[in-house]
Amino acid sequence: MGIEIISPYLITILTAWLAAHAIKYIISLAKNEKLTLRAYLFMSGGMPSGHSATVVAMLTVIGLRDGTNSGLFGLALLFALITMYDAMKVRRSSGEQGAAIHKLIKENKSEIELPRAAKGHTPLEVALGAILGAVVGLVVFLSTT
Repeated sequence: MGIEIISPYLITILTAWLAAHAIKYIISLAKNEKLTLRAYLFMSGGMPSGHSATVVAMLTVIGLRDGTNSGLFGLALLFALITMYDAMKVRRSSGEQGAAIHKLIKENKSEIELPRAAKGHTPLEVALGAILGAVVGLVVFLSTT
């Protein structure tokens, strides 16, 4: 085994995150949405899920490098499942509640400051993020071995 300058695990995380947000940017451009660069890089929700992409990319690299029988793979799988469940269920639900609160505040012309309402993900966004992550993980594995 040679000396690795940069960890393939870290490369995987960064590449999956950047790929997911680049795709979100392209989709936003196609929809003629105008957001700031910061919004594009750190937006919550949208297609594909950056959370799913990063955790599945990491899961893929760990499985390919360390084996699917390793404890690290089991931990990565658990982490990926919890993250994707949370994105679809918990964060999506709180995002819908936030949107409803915004609507009520505006309809009632309340002077209450609008709270931040982060969006979660639909099952399709999570699934496509997971597919993107698997592809990124495979590419990083193949390019770093």
